[in-house]
Amino acid sequence: MQDTTARRPFTTASPTASIGRHFRWQVVLALAGILLLATLLGLSTYSLATVLVPDQGGVFREGVAGNPRYLNPLLCDATDIDLDLCRLLYRGLTTVDKHGRVVPDLAEAWTVEAETIYTFRLKTNQFWHDGRPVTADDVLFTIGILKDPNVFSLPDLTSVWRAVDVEKLDDLTVRFQLAQPYAPFLDYTAIGLLPRHIWQDVPAAELATKPLDATPVGNGPLRVVAMAADHIRLEPSRFYRGPQPYLSALELRFYPDHASVFTAFINGEIDGISRVLPQDLPIAAERDDLQLFSTVQSEYLTILLNLTNPDVPFFADRAVRQALMHGLDRERLVNEVAGGQGIVAHTLLLPNNWAYNPYVRQYPYDPDLARQLLDEAGWVDSDGDGIRDKDGRPLRFLLYSNDDPMRQAMIQRIATGWRAIGVDAVPTPVTFAGLVADFLNPRRFDAALIGWELTGDPDPYPLWHSTQAAGGGQNYSGWSNDEADRVMEEARAIHDEAQRRALYWRFQEIWAEDVPALLLYYPVYTYGVRDRVKNVQIGVLNQPADRFGSFAEWYILTRRVPANQALPAAPPTPPGSIRIPTPTTP
Repeated sequence: MQDTTARRPFTTASPTASIGRHFRWQVVLALAGILLLATLLGLSTYSLATVLVPDQGGVFREGVAGNPRYLNPLLCDATDIDLDLCRLLYRGLTTVDKHGRVVPDLAEAWTVEAETIYTFRLKTNQFWHDGRPVTADDVLFTIGILKDPNVFSLPDLTSVWRAVDVEKLDDLTVRFQLAQPYAPFLDYTAIGLLPRHIWQDVPAAELATKPLDATPVGNGPLRVVAMAADHIRLEPSRFYRGPQPYLSALELRFYPDHASVFTAFINGEIDGISRVLPQDLPIAAERDDLQLFSTVQSEYLTILLNLTNPDVPFFADRAVRQALMHGLDRERLVNEVAGGQGIVAHTLLLPNNWAYNPYVRQYPYDPDLARQLLDEAGWVDSDGDGIRDKDGRPLRFLLYSNDDPMRQAMIQRIATGWRAIGVDAVPTPVTFAGLVADFLNPRRFDAALIGWELTGDPDPYPLWHSTQAAGGGQNYSGWSNDEADRVMEEARAIHDEAQRRALYWRFQEIWAEDVPALLLYYPVYTYGVRDRVKNVQIGVLNQPADRFGSFAEWYILTRRVPANQALPAAPPTPPGSIRIPTPTTP
């Protein structure tokens, strides 16, 4: 029988083909394992083992109101922008810290002998923006300009320096010899220096009055790289030996006023608002992209009373002055007129100043006590017209201010409050120039609301010593107190801080008891920065220009690094920085 079963042909498998198939599977498995491991490692590295840290780069653009006039450290008080630029471009032997103390800057240290001899030693590694070293010759050159008899435009500076002998001891050491002890002298050593090798051939009288925008060579952390009608660009100086910024540049952009600056921020043109005005705070506080930082300004608002004007003889009566203080609702003034941007003041110094006395007499709002004091002083409403009078004279006077809208609103509100205790203050706004030239300087005023800056040494002599009540002095109230005079004279003649503090505490006690002027409040300065700029801190400031003190720590860009390579976190916001609450609309 024939076998019909199908038979499979006999074949022999190729060893090479078998090995190839086995190898391909191994490769596929190995690649899959590597991919899985890389994915896991990547996820682990991204989420657990790396952190974001500041990176180099980015430009910070800030809007400022107005245009600079000078880039000259001798003239930087001309505008707020000039002050901003001087802080960044120039440095002096010393600087003033947040407590009002003079501390080293270009100087390494100094000694004081016999209260009149100051010897400064400069640091060895300080340079101008062109790489030339800062030396004692630059100090002598700058002071020589201030001592030059042909320089008349800087009376506040020249009057001090012309009485000082300056001597170079070596390339890094200078000595100042004063004719008599004068403790506030150290404040004057904070003035920015000029480079002798750039300006030595320019006459002092010309250099003390001209802008230096053609060649702004300074010794500060930033240098000018471009200037136009609408902005100035600063970049870090590679010769500066302090901390180098993360940001690659700072641009200040010029706008006609603060309202335009705020609009520019809304339009995305800038990252920083140099000053947020109280009237803009309600809108600013609602923006998620705007960080607001606030600190007490080195300034106080006060009402000067003319104690020597025969037309208002009642101001010579301390009881009347104390009654006016108790008749001021200063908290309400701050909240409703100043938009909450102020802190009620009780003395002439800021709370952070080393000489501040927290125990002086205070004057809380107490209209009943105010009425009682006026009654006891013989001021009563004898004719029923609502205004107190005495010997046929009504308790009426003109209350001046400049024509700033907020100042006008302030004197209107003050007058309304005093009317409730029978005092008739007539609001009288005038121009700022007119207030100074026509009323304050010639002492032809009754009462005047003014703001007074507080910078550096707490010496009150120029404002309150009796010798400054005439002859061009600034004691506009005409206050005279023998004990206060003696205390001020003694305090400015000694160098020991503890002794000076004790004397200034006593001065503040005398002043608060006698009330030669009516203190209102310390204004609050508010700074705005877009949220893309990180680690901004301002703390306590002597002036708004000091807001750039921590500029080296600000950053915009970041990069990712292993966690064990990251630097420690930046310190918290320093004491003195105030986070803005939701403001009250004026």
